[in-house]
Amino acid sequence: MARRFRYDVALVSALKDLEEDIMEGLRIRGLDDSTCTSGFTVVIKESCDGMGDVSEKHGFGPAVPEKAVRFSFTIMSISVRAEDEEDAVTIFQEQKPNSELSCRPLCLMFVDESDHETLTAILGPVVAERKAMKESRLILSVGGLLRSFRFFFRGTGYDEKMVREMEGLEASGSTYVCTLCDSTRSEASHNMVLHSITRSHTENLERYEIWRTNPFSESADELRDRVKGVSAKPFMETQPTLD
Repeated sequence: MARRFRYDVALVSALKDLEEDIMEGLRIRGLDDSTCTSGFTVVIKESCDGMGDVSEKHGFGPAVPEKAVRFSFTIMSISVRAEDEEDAVTIFQEQKPNSELSCRPLCLMFVDESDHETLTAILGPVVAERKAMKESRLILSVGGLLRSFRFFFRGTGYDEKMVREMEGLEASGSTYVCTLCDSTRSEASHNMVLHSITRSHTENLERYEIWRTNPFSESADELRDRVKGVSAKPFMETQPTLD
């Protein structure tokens, strides 16, 4: 069971809530709001995490699984590049980006965060909507004028367990310790510096196909060493950026 908003509708609602902040930011920066109708850039921080045991101990209604997961987002900043200007100017910055008050739930679901298949089924449409918005612009009336917004999504609100789940990697007890490279725990313990970021969504998909088809007829250990921790089909590409 899950309940969710459509991603674009949720973003419209969030921006309308910030309408006064956007107009105030334009005034503080000395920008003529009538000329700032395009060039708005919005940075979104996505978060997804388990909410622990939420089972109902008594009462009526349908039986539910014991775990719940929440997918949410936070508007981190809004900037605008005025006409004839090269650099963008930040007109809104979230002062408490890790606060519950700035975190907007997008999807609530009864599911264990380790249930890869169910998470894939529920969040698949969310990923598709996000991808569509990456490649388009939102036209929204703010301050009485239609303005054009572009969105950049940063998956910095996932903990290691959720990153592994979404990228189709082995769980946190895996021999392969890093979600961004192919180092094992023993290699990482001897070398803390010379790691390179080699993980990519496309490469994980290719490794999953090798895991699924085993084209070289290898043993389980040989196959596992070849795919280096990929154990399921990844369904969400996470951005390796620091919060």
